[in-house]
Amino acid sequence: MRILLFGLPGSGKTTLAEELTKLLPNTAHLNADTVRKAFDDWDFSPAGRARQALRMRTMADDLLTNENIKYVVADFVAPTAELRAIYEPHFAIWMDTIEEGRFEDTNKVWRVPTDDEYNDRITQFNPVKEEVERVCNLIQKHQQD
Repeated sequence: MRILLFGLPGSGKTTLAEELTKLLPNTAHLNADTVRKAFDDWDFSPAGRARQALRMRTMADDLLTNENIKYVVADFVAPTAELRAIYEPHFAIWMDTIEEGRFEDTNKVWRVPTDDEYNDRITQFNPVKEEVERVCNLIQKHQQD
């Protein structure tokens, strides 16, 4: 199952991803900055962002071919509906915890998602155990449906 944590830089995506990875069984974590660093690709043009979204999806799909991996949690900004669609998440969480990020170019391209683009929306993230467990339960219930 491909899980997408998206939102502006500094919204808590990586923190939640790390906590989910600890609680969800057989889970891999893909962090956008780590992937960009591995590919030495810091292009944030529209084409560069699309390439990154596709790269994240391909890497997630590759991980899911491993019988020991059940979930892949990917955390990246995915500022537009088109970029979120490229990743094609089975479950998406919008980290709506800040009004603007620290990068002006990202703030300019950011588009607020429509209700059908996410399964859960977090507006105040405090990575307490109960909140992370709530999200884990939503993900697992979604997979069963």
